[in-house]
Amino acid sequence: MKGISVIVPVYNEEDNVAESYAEISRVLRSMGREYEILFVDDGSRDQTLARLQAVSRGDTSVRIIEFRRNFGQTAAMAAGFDHARLDIVVTLDGDLQNDPAEIPAMVAKLEEGYDLVAGWRKNRQDKFLSRKLPSKMANWLISHSTNVSLHDYGCTLKVMTIEVAKGIKLYGEMHRFIPALAAEMGAKIAEVPVNHRARRFGVSKYGISRTLRVLLDLITVKFLLGYSKRPIHLFGTAGLLSGGLGFLLLLRLTYERFFLHVPMGSRPAMILGVMLVIIGLQFLVFGLLAEVLARTYYESQEKRIYVVRRLIESREPSSPFTDRLNAGESAWNRKVAN
Repeated sequence: MKGISVIVPVYNEEDNVAESYAEISRVLRSMGREYEILFVDDGSRDQTLARLQAVSRGDTSVRIIEFRRNFGQTAAMAAGFDHARLDIVVTLDGDLQNDPAEIPAMVAKLEEGYDLVAGWRKNRQDKFLSRKLPSKMANWLISHSTNVSLHDYGCTLKVMTIEVAKGIKLYGEMHRFIPALAAEMGAKIAEVPVNHRARRFGVSKYGISRTLRVLLDLITVKFLLGYSKRPIHLFGTAGLLSGGLGFLLLLRLTYERFFLHVPMGSRPAMILGVMLVIIGLQFLVFGLLAEVLARTYYESQEKRIYVVRRLIESREPSSPFTDRLNAGESAWNRKVAN
């Protein structure tokens, strides 16, 4: 369906949800399109849910998804994607730091032919040491590791097509890697500067302690983007390097023992060579097992290793020849399907 689905994860934001709802509704009404607002209550322990219900009562465009407990922002995003019904999906925080007034411009940018438009908090209103500095380091590392260069991976304000939102599978704390995961699908991505506001109420749920989690998730994303469909290339390369180095070392030691008569009993290099060969074999076995698991994953769920943007068909006048050709193709497709 044509329209805009706005996803707003909230967690203990009782002082922000009323104004957040008012601002988002005002902006969406001004755009003159059908819209829905999905607030995802991530197990709040304060009055967030009650205040959301109070301010949105009677507004049929608002839906509230209540979690049984706190699952984290990634889970809230995933729930929002699963329940979104309109063809443009917008995500933003519920703490009023993301400015809903940026939505029309970002939607316009998306409609220029992009699949995802990410916000860039160019003038970020946060503390430098605890928020901005770790974020700069993480953005540099993620950009260079995933080959998707963005200034601000951490900005929740994003606009994307429903196909991208439905195609992204989120686990752990991977919501900050949405652009990289979308790029793996072949999405066309743009980044635009957006207004960022200082927090007025409540406290931030993030701190410098999340840096380690970002690094661990980055390792997972790097593997998924580069090797999830061909894990033997990763493990096999490591195995061949380790095993080859160990073999060469043992070959040299064999030469020294039989031709130079060098005693081997007290040489740790021999133990190192044997260990390298064993480690190489283990990596190769890991790679083969990972290949089996990858094939099981894709085939059991009938997942494709490609993503089709669109199917273009010419509408030429039919002829006896093209009719016979199309009939033959249909029969072949039915045979393959069966």
